Amino acid sequence: MDAEKAHHLTLSLLKNEMLLPLVHLAKAKEVDSPKELFGLKFKNPVGLAAGLDKNAEAIDALGALGFGFVEIGTITPKPQEGNPKPRLFRLPQDQALINRMGFNNVGVAEAVRNLNKRKSNIIVGGNIGKNKVTPNEEAVRDYEICFNALFDDVDYFAVNVSSPNTPGLRALQEKEALSLILHRLQHINQGKKKAKPILLKIAPDLGLEQLDEIVDIVQDTRISGIIATNTTIERTGLPHYLPSEIEHIGAGGLSGKPLTSKSTEVIAYLHKAAKGTIPIIGVGGIMNAEHAIEKMHAGAQLVQLYSGFIYKGPKLIEEICSKLSK
Repeated sequence: MDAEKAHHLTLSLLKNEMLLPLVHLAKAKEVDSPKELFGLKFKNPVGLAAGLDKNAEAIDALGALGFGFVEIGTITPKPQEGNPKPRLFRLPQDQALINRMGFNNVGVAEAVRNLNKRKSNIIVGGNIGKNKVTPNEEAVRDYEICFNALFDDVDYFAVNVSSPNTPGLRALQEKEALSLILHRLQHINQGKKKAKPILLKIAPDLGLEQLDEIVDIVQDTRISGIIATNTTIERTGLPHYLPSEIEHIGAGGLSGKPLTSKSTEVIAYLHKAAKGTIPIIGVGGIMNAEHAIEKMHAGAQLVQLYSGFIYKGPKLIEEICSKLSK
């Protein structure tokens, strides 16, 4: 089946309350592995990365499958269709995915309506971005709109300036633009009755000097942490496919096993550069429990799954939690 059709079919099954008994049959075995971070109590340290439940449609079912937290989005102020199809590609022989979805989502107003329908109390993160038509000079306004609209319905925020699939978005990782966005969101945040954790999601393709700047910005703006990393624009680690096959797929972010070492290296560098003072959520190529443990050893306090969950299913959550609790 076409990868995106399979994605939508899975979500439609997960959000169908009549099928929840089937979800419970597939769920991971509960492992007592609680974790506290950012002032939040996670039932376990394994979360679902943004990109799978973009519109907050299946949070209850995903929680039932065993995740300790779920990150929705990326959410933009206005609905948008994203990039032309096909835009999601499986590379199963190398346990990888390439996507160029382009922040396809129903918009923040509809996402809020979906959030208000959920029944579980699983921790939810709101991953926010800008609309494609919004110029970078006005991007801060899009992040403000999403932040204010989602504030009462999510437990933490992930500021996404690192997707490779929205033209020019990664330029917002530059010091001046990024500082403006994070300072503005923190100003709003501190004006609330109770502030919420704000995390920055970064690309794995940044140089060491840029990573040093990220550490400085995070410390200067006093946001709560970093999510490392998003997908990569590199095309290494795909030995089972011809260069012509990869070229035929075209642009997009590569995730899965080829990203495992690269994201762990970024986590380790950030942890060392910040002297362990910045909490990190590790994501990127976690295909087994050993990969999750490597990220924890590198400096991550929590981990998130995406491609690993696609290929391995909910048993991967159980496997990781079991190993981490020993």
